[in-house]
Amino acid sequence: MSTPAKIFPTWAFFSLVTNGILILAIALLILRQQGLTAFFWSAHSATPVNHNSQPEVTPAQITPKLGPRHKFSYPQWIDVLKKEAKASAEKPAQNLSILAGDSLSLWFPPELLPEDRNWLNQGISGETSNGLLKRLDLFNRTQPKTIFVMIGINDLIRGASDETILENQQRIISYLRKVHPKAQIVLQSILPHGAEEATWEGREKLLAIPNSRIRKLNLQLQDIATKEKVKYLNLHPLFTNKQGNLRPEFSTDGLHLNPQGYLVWSSALQMYTQIELDKAAKPNKADKPNKAGKADKADKVTR
Repeated sequence: MSTPAKIFPTWAFFSLVTNGILILAIALLILRQQGLTAFFWSAHSATPVNHNSQPEVTPAQITPKLGPRHKFSYPQWIDVLKKEAKASAEKPAQNLSILAGDSLSLWFPPELLPEDRNWLNQGISGETSNGLLKRLDLFNRTQPKTIFVMIGINDLIRGASDETILENQQRIISYLRKVHPKAQIVLQSILPHGAEEATWEGREKLLAIPNSRIRKLNLQLQDIATKEKVKYLNLHPLFTNKQGNLRPEFSTDGLHLNPQGYLVWSSALQMYTQIELDKAAKPNKADKPNKAGKADKADKVTR
């Protein structure tokens, strides 16, 4: 008696696709890193880059500069983001993508964001999942093609339970799906922290959060994304070292990212949008009529 062929699970296929995208992102990082390292150093240095000498401070130690924006109070942030979202709604841009999240999204260098789309950054430093949920209406009137959500690390730092984080994440997705039914919602994984190597001022709070807990949360976030029928982008493996912690070469302090870290994220976004999102947005040929005005054979079969 022959053994029936096993059906390959959809989630397993999606996992393989995602892993492939991450590998491609790393390849792109390697190709671009040398040129962008010089770019960031020259952009943040008071003197021109001298390629024949070693700078006293490496690019990995440079913290992205936001100017006066990073000194805003929370109400001031809300006011600024509301105005920026209003301007975006009044003058809709093609291929609009929104970054919704905390300081990790906020500090994303604009010059590193994929150039094939327009971006609206709706990140606030120190933001939690509950805070993001309450201000999603700020960009209700925009017409995004894609919304990238990354939130959760500040919840963990402030002692929120896993149940609270997951519930808020699900509510965020449900809200975005309802208000922006034509947009592709992409839930991104929570990044690890630097553990013992962290130098962030709240280091002790980070040490109280096992990175194994973050990995478990990410698995549950992926389940939520699957149930809610939205995309899930697992960035976690790109930023994790052998110990399961945030790789120090991608971070300024064990929590925030440096230019190299944003380059990794940017590469993953670029690959993901080109391979996964653009593919999903293209209509199936089977749904198009042929030159005679009739449906293709494949279309007839499916119907």
